[in-house]
Amino acid sequence: MAARSIASMTLSFGLVSIPVMVYSATEPSSAISFNLLHKTCGSRLKQQYVCVKEDVVVPREDMEKGYEFAKDQYVMFSAEELKALEETGTHAADITEFVPIEAIDPVYFDKAYYLAPDKGGAKPFALLSKALRESERCAIGRWAARGKQYIVMIRPIEDGLVMQQLLYATEVRTIKDLEIPPTKVKDAELKLAQQLIEQQASDTFDPSMYTDDVHARIEAAVQKKVEGQEITMSEAPEGGAQVIDLMEALRASLEKKSPAPEKAAKAPPKTRKPPKRAPAAIPATRTTAKK
Repeated sequence: MAARSIASMTLSFGLVSIPVMVYSATEPSSAISFNLLHKTCGSRLKQQYVCVKEDVVVPREDMEKGYEFAKDQYVMFSAEELKALEETGTHAADITEFVPIEAIDPVYFDKAYYLAPDKGGAKPFALLSKALRESERCAIGRWAARGKQYIVMIRPIEDGLVMQQLLYATEVRTIKDLEIPPTKVKDAELKLAQQLIEQQASDTFDPSMYTDDVHARIEAAVQKKVEGQEITMSEAPEGGAQVIDLMEALRASLEKKSPAPEKAAKAPPKTRKPPKRAPAAIPATRTTAKK
């Protein structure tokens, strides 16, 4: 099935405008959702809002949003007032700067969208994509949609462009807020850790190698329930991590990996021949020590 665009917009920088179509890059609909049911009869439950002061159910037409500026003190906003505060959608992403791709920490990444050229935009689209790829830079701009304003990063990929929503600085916590004690690492520990990394190193990332096992288990359980079958409950493993010697853990991790075929061939056999006896001239006590 051909992908369907969710919006159309314009990328603009300087006097250049590129009409593009926007496609969702993710599939949130694949998540399994459940409804709340009445345990005794299995009927759907209806959500209601109850006034904590008057203890009555409040219909939606009598609701207004409020902001709590102090404990149990609110200022109220009508729907019209909130609508007036929203950002007007411009259907355009105005590029303000070009920065190296590695200059943006992935912690700022939010939703991603694929971009494709719209009518009349194929040439400038290809030009921008190639220019970004060869300069190893990405474009940073602003995009207004759904009443909000977003920071976006336009980055090149092999077949086109990706528009990545970025979080604002106020939305990202700094790691400096954590209490991470300074700790010295021994050279031997570092060497073993590097060996373990090298042993499991890959030059590329293939996301298809990873599957959502929890999703598969829930999906299988749902199917069994639909077919009228009972599902067996397996006991969860006990929590808590063991405190073990770091060096021993690193060595055990290295030994857990199967050795290369040529190395395995050179490994000594399990059954070893008894050592040759020492010459009679050597005292028995010294022979024992050599064994």
